[in-house]
Amino acid sequence: MHVQLDGVPSHHLPLLLAAYQYKFGRNVEAMCRHLIDDVAVGWDELGTDLFDDAPPALVAALTGGEHWPSRTLDHLITPDGSPPVRMSVTDDTPDEQDMQWGYVLHQQGIEVISLLNKDIGPVVSWDTDPRTAFNDHPAAWSSLGPAPTLRAPRGTQPRSAPAAAPAKAGTPRPATRR
Repeated sequence: MHVQLDGVPSHHLPLLLAAYQYKFGRNVEAMCRHLIDDVAVGWDELGTDLFDDAPPALVAALTGGEHWPSRTLDHLITPDGSPPVRMSVTDDTPDEQDMQWGYVLHQQGIEVISLLNKDIGPVVSWDTDPRTAFNDHPAAWSSLGPAPTLRAPRGTQPRSAPAAAPAKAGTPRPATRR
C-alpha cells in the first residue's frame, strides 16, 4: 500500500504503533484490513484519526495538539478517465517511484525497510512506546541491527493498551511504502 506523504520512520512508526495499540486493540489483522484492504488505491496521508481511543496525553505528546485526517488517493482520476489502480511494488520499482521506506506489518511488530536495505529491515516491536524518537537516516536501519532510536520516550507512560486480540495465522502484508 502506498502513502504519498511523510514516509519517514519518525512520522509513520508513532502513528502505526499507537494505531495498533489503541484504535485496533492490538489486532494486526484489523489494522491490515483498514490500511490495506479497505482502500482502492492508497493513502495520500496517514492522520491523527489513527489515534482514536489513545489517551489524550499520548495524542498531545505525539501531535503537539494538531489534528489532521487520513486521506486516501481513491478520488484520483486518471488522464484517460479509467479508474485508478493500486500501485504495485517489485524489486526494481522503488527507485523509479522514489520510494525510500517500506513498512511490513508482522504479528511481532513492524519491519522497517530502507531504500539502502531493500530486502529486509529491523522489526520494531508492537509494544514499543509510540513516543520513542526514531532515526530517519536510511543507513541507520541496518537489516542486522536493532531499530535505531534517537532517545527513549520521556514523560509519564500512557494507560496500558487494550488486551491483545487472539493471534490469527497469516502472511505478513506490506503496510506502507514511500
